[in-house]
Amino acid sequence: MRSVTEYTAIEPHGGELVDRRVPEGERAERLQKAEELPKVVLGPRALSDLEMISTGVFSPLTGFMGREDYESVVETMHLANGLAWSLPITLSASDEEANGVDEGDEVALTNGEGSVVATVTVTDRYSYDKGREASAVYRTEDGNHPGVAALYRQGNTLLGGEVTLLDEAPNPRPFPQYYYEPRELRAIFAEKGWRRVVGFQTRNPVHRAHEYIQKSALETVDGLLLNPLVGETKSDDISAAVRMKSYETILDRYYPKQRTVLAVFPAAMRYAGPREAIFHAICRKNYGCTHFIVGRDHAGVGSYYGTYDAQHIFEEFAPEELGITPLMFEHAFFCLNCGGMATTKTCPHEAEAHVFFSGTKVREMLARGEYPPPEFSRTEVVEVLIEGLRDEEKVIKQPRT
Repeated sequence: MRSVTEYTAIEPHGGELVDRRVPEGERAERLQKAEELPKVVLGPRALSDLEMISTGVFSPLTGFMGREDYESVVETMHLANGLAWSLPITLSASDEEANGVDEGDEVALTNGEGSVVATVTVTDRYSYDKGREASAVYRTEDGNHPGVAALYRQGNTLLGGEVTLLDEAPNPRPFPQYYYEPRELRAIFAEKGWRRVVGFQTRNPVHRAHEYIQKSALETVDGLLLNPLVGETKSDDISAAVRMKSYETILDRYYPKQRTVLAVFPAAMRYAGPREAIFHAICRKNYGCTHFIVGRDHAGVGSYYGTYDAQHIFEEFAPEELGITPLMFEHAFFCLNCGGMATTKTCPHEAEAHVFFSGTKVREMLARGEYPPPEFSRTEVVEVLIEGLRDEEKVIKQPRT
């Protein structure tokens, strides 16, 4: 069997893809034994993290962070061994759950329905300061920030230790035709002969500004990985189902098929702005990307971060620390005088000639069934979005039987 590094030109973060899945022949016996263990229930984000750890997306993590790694990441954006890592990946337990767990114990992890999906060998059981984590990671302690709110809802104790995945698919996998683990994506890139691959993170439909920066990046590499996040997001974000249909539509009609791959990113959104930009880049490195697009307000929410803070944070790391090349783009717009997409780097005209639309404004227009102008989005994409939002509204309004 070929090694992972033979597939593409970039090594996984830390040098090796992690695989924490139990061999299939041992699964039934391990599940049976796990039923007798103390249990901790995982919410949607922790289930997603478990899957991402176990399949190598979060390499080099082999489990949920212990105290040393947690403290180091919060304070320095590096693991205790010095490897760059920007977000704490932790397992919280309620007071009731934590009271039944000691260091050295093996604990069963269950989903919301009570089914065992994994085990963790607890090496650390520790308390933590939620306000300190919020201030360092999210740059705010404001409970209105969705990432901070999620942090404040967590249990008061963190359990660290290596995980063993017992359920092949612990988290629901929507869009299975677009689900690829890092090894699978790396093999696809190799089959296509791609050695320079640019990744694009999105939780929104692709509009003309996105299309412009993606195609600009594609001019310099072999292939584009459009990697939309389909894990847990804010309630007012456009649903993953509607977004996926919009991605299929725009890729089919406006992108070269032989130079693009659409694959879902099953992580939960944390809205951590600059720190999440680093995290997203590392995950795409594990998928086999050599380059990563960082645009305006990457992973931001509200007005908590500066427009280009997510680009500036890359300056805090030496290039070899991350091992993936960030491609920085300014906010693109349609210039009426140029007659096309541009940024302030390429357009000499005044702001009056620039057509900007915020994602919030577009969502409001779509909800009213209004079409944003073609300068903002492809008409075919807008039609998909309006139809999808109407269908979802009908489902919500249907009386329960």
